[in-house]
Order: sequence, then C-alpha cells, then structure tokens
Amino acid sequence: MDALAVPGPTWAQMYAGHAHADRPAVVSASQARTFRQLTRDATGWAAWLDSAGLPPGRPVAVLLGSSPMAYALLLAGALTGRPLAPLGDRLTISELTACLSPLGAGALVADEEHAALGRELTARAGLACHVLPDAAPAGAGVLDLAAGGDAIALVLHTSGTTGLPKPVRFRMDRLGLRARVYAGLLELRPDDVYSSSQQFHHLGGVGLLMVAMAVGAAVVPPVTRFSADSWAALGELGATHATLAPAMVERLLEAGTIQLPRLRTITYGSSPIRPATAARLLAEHPPIGLLQGYSQTEGGPITALTPEDHRRAAAHHPGLLGSVGRAVRDTEVIIHRPDGDGIGEVWARGGHLAAPASDGWLHTGDLGKLGADGYLYLSGRKGDMIIRGGENVYPEEVENRIASHPGIREAAVVGAPHEVLGEEVVAFIVPAGPGESPDAGELHRYVRRELAGFKVPARWHVVDELPRGALGKVLRRALRAEASSTPGRPRRPR
Repeated sequence: MDALAVPGPTWAQMYAGHAHADRPAVVSASQARTFRQLTRDATGWAAWLDSAGLPPGRPVAVLLGSSPMAYALLLAGALTGRPLAPLGDRLTISELTACLSPLGAGALVADEEHAALGRELTARAGLACHVLPDAAPAGAGVLDLAAGGDAIALVLHTSGTTGLPKPVRFRMDRLGLRARVYAGLLELRPDDVYSSSQQFHHLGGVGLLMVAMAVGAAVVPPVTRFSADSWAALGELGATHATLAPAMVERLLEAGTIQLPRLRTITYGSSPIRPATAARLLAEHPPIGLLQGYSQTEGGPITALTPEDHRRAAAHHPGLLGSVGRAVRDTEVIIHRPDGDGIGEVWARGGHLAAPASDGWLHTGDLGKLGADGYLYLSGRKGDMIIRGGENVYPEEVENRIASHPGIREAAVVGAPHEVLGEEVVAFIVPAGPGESPDAGELHRYVRRELAGFKVPARWHVVDELPRGALGKVLRRALRAEASSTPGRPRRPR
C-alpha cells in the first residue's frame, strides 16, 4: 500500500457526485455554466488534447486567464491524466523558461489573450505552442471520474530555497482531503457561490476553485482589478464567500457597501487585519464571518484563524489577530529546534498537504512559535524570503540582478511591512564609486527587464556599506529594522 495514501474519496470521486447536476458551477455577468455543461465541455477539451498530440502521463503547461473555458480544460486535464500546470503571466520569459525546464511538459497551451506570450516562450524553450479555439469542440473524450488516489490532478509552481521554480504535484487523494478541510472551515455548501480574488495560476485561485468544484458550489471568476462596482456585481451573482485584502475590507466599510445579500464569509490574507477593522466589521455586520488560513503551495491550510477566533479577538483578545490561528483538523504543527524564545522552523503533518518531505513532515521554511493555547505566531522566513501580496520574492535573486549593474558594487534586499501587500521589497545599494549611484528609475527598469514586477524594489536606499557580522555576513535583521522603522532616503523610480 502507498505510504502516502489518504483515506476517503479522491477529488475526482467528489466531483463525480456533482458532474451531471443542473445547478450553476460557474457564474459571471456574461455567462454561466452548470456542472452538467462544464463536464460536457471538459469531454470536448479532452478530445482536443488528444487531437493536439498531448498524451496522458505528462503535465500540460498552460497560460490561461480565469474563465469557464479554463475551468473546463482544468477538469479535462485532471480527469485524463494530463494535469494542467498554470504559469503566471506576470513572469518574464526567463522566469517562465525556468518553470518549464523541471516540469517535463511536452508542449504549452495558451488562450488567445496569452497567445503572443506563449509563442515567444515556446520559441525560447523549443516546445510547441497550441492556442485554444474560442469554445470547447464537440467530442467524445473520456473522463476518469474514479481516478486513483495517486493520480496527479494539478501542478503548481513555487520557488525553492535558491529561488528557482519548483513544481508541486497535487495528488487526487490529498486534493480531495484538502477540499474537505477547506469546505469545513468555510462551511461551503453546494448552493453557495465562492469568489476568489486570485488568478488562475495562483493556489488561492485554482486551488480554491477545485475546493468549490469538489463540494458542488459555484465559483465566480476573479476580475482583473478590484473596484466598488466589481464588488457590487458579486452581490448580484449571489456570492456567499469572497476573498479580500484587509485594505479592501476597510475601503468597503468606509463606503458602507461591504454587506452583500447572501455574503457569509470573508477570507483574507497577505497581511493581518487591524483589530479595529475586525471589531467594526463584526459589530456593524454580524452575519459576516472572517477567516484567515495559513498555507503554502506545498501544503495548506496548515492553520486557520476561524470566525469564532475573530469574534473572541474583537470582544476581548485582540492579540489573537497577530497569530495565524491553530492547526486545522487532522493536522499536527510543531516548532522544529526552537531557540530560547521558542522560535524555530514551522513543521506540519497532515494528509491534505501536497508535498511533505520523506519524513512525512512539511518543512515550511517559516519561523514561528506556538502559544500555550496552540495559536501559531509567525516570525519571518528561515531563508529570508519576502512574501509580497502572496508572491514569494527571494532576496538573492533580486540582489544578483541589481549587483550586475556596472554602477553597483553590492546590494542587499529585505522585506518591510506593508499595509496592503504584507511586505514590500526594499533595496540597500552600495555604489561602485563615490557619486556613481545610478538613478532609481534606471535601476527599476534594469531589474524589471529580467524579473517580474512584484520582485522589483519599491524603495532604494543608497549606503556607504552594508552592515556585517563577525563572520562577514550581511546583517539582514539590521537592514529590516532600518527599512521598517524609518523611510531613510528612499529613492522611488520615475
């Protein structure tokens, strides 16, 4: 028996219970698809994958926007042994090429919106690029609604400790348990409507889409840019659950427009919510619950700060909002090798985690401590990774790019707290010579040519030297403290 096997229905078996239902699976202002229609579309896309020469057994790299077409293709790939591997369209060609290398995909599929990027990428990588037609073709593709637990349903990319992309493969059995864990936290039911603010390539987008698919709830494809009008439209579509950044919650509270007719739960991430904001929301709109989940691409949710936790925090325990909650059901969380303050690396073990190590534990790389009541308080990254708006930024990758500029002698990059994004990227640069510091706008453009926009520093500090310890290592803690406590002499790009 597979040592990693997880008891209970697989994701495919859970979807099979709704595959031919005539209730909505995807709803938007322009179109809606029932589960029966989505399944029929998926059979057409399965036939299209066959005609494109993409055999089962290998992942399919894709560049897709969030749409009913993408969701049906996702279903076709998962249920025919050709799991989709969505790529982020904000990455550069160099970064996307690095994603393709370890993936083992034989080709790339793009929708019309991403066709030019797809062709440029595949020309660089030496792969074929297939552009999707406007609609699912008629076909008799065969979907495996009883796919085994070890079948791969989805592949997403994260970054390893060196900053290089790493594919994470989601097994059917673990994905099924993940859907049940999340559905329990969200109290997500078949007649509910879920809206995520994250796009198709992101775990918070496609991952929660697959949770909804598994339990038979409808989803609303995310908009490109959040606005008061887009929020109001969710109400017209019957949204019961939505994902928002804390700053968005504050904007809607101030405008008096946060309450939607059926809204029950708001999930948030990227940054903590202010105690006053949580208290106001719960006092003025008691039907709405707040939920924060702590996750990684390799596995999650690990812990959750539940609606009841938020009510406790608002009533008499605001310090809880500094935590990421307690371990979710059937999950164990420990602190590996804690220091004198109880801080060490967070390890987690649970059947729904996608990529545990050979010892059965997910080594998160996050530093944190557990309170006596089991709440987890994060302290930062073991490897100094910056999490900007849910995207991982590794300082070394950015530093190497900056330091390659002829006008820079060396650079150090750290994260500083940001109200909306959680963290922003801050660079400390040492010029190659006195008075030779390049203009911040020039540096911004130089870095952006090779790295995604979210990795480019938002602030630039020119220093004579970087602080170092006795062994010559840069003291990142000192730089983070400086970046967090004072703006210093930030240089914003023009």
